[in-house]
Amino acid sequence: MAITRKKAVFIDKDGTLIHDVPYNIDPHHIRLMEDAGHSLYRLKKAGYQLIVISNQAGIARGLFNKSDLLPVNRQIQLLLAPYAVNIDAFYYCPHGPDDGCDCRKPKQGMILRAAEDHAVELPVSWMIGDILHDVEAGNRAGCRTVLFDNGNETEWLKGDWRQPRYSVKNLTAAADIICDYERGRRAYERQVSGYH
Repeated sequence: MAITRKKAVFIDKDGTLIHDVPYNIDPHHIRLMEDAGHSLYRLKKAGYQLIVISNQAGIARGLFNKSDLLPVNRQIQLLLAPYAVNIDAFYYCPHGPDDGCDCRKPKQGMILRAAEDHAVELPVSWMIGDILHDVEAGNRAGCRTVLFDNGNETEWLKGDWRQPRYSVKNLTAAADIICDYERGRRAYERQVSGYH
């Protein structure tokens, strides 16, 4: 019998899932990345939970409240609905870079909390983000990582935890990699369990 494991794709929000409008809390300015709907549909169909993992330093800076993100979440869900996609959960770090929290990426706290809340097995899960802080958080949490290399990473500070497993130019390519990996994993589990 094949092993059933809960798995997730953790996704950065600004610059990865949606176009980055700094400190935006106006739902009218939310725009999905061009291939986000179709790509996330494929990941859902492959059995992945979809969980947004996002730094929101605007809260610490007093630019908006955490509750102001709820209309943004609702708008993302509305934009994804035509693709039969629903985000399973949104996690936000409300702290600033110097606050010393354990949740702000590149730390892995948000991913670990989400994994515990949703019974996710991290070694069969993925993190997709547009900067190396996303990659580092995913690697530290024990996920496979995909860098969405769309030009948003400007510092390129390298390190042991900051090397992505894969680098892609769009979400379609990220979904290709993850779905191909999933098909291979299922084939292997069928083989070792005696099912062909």
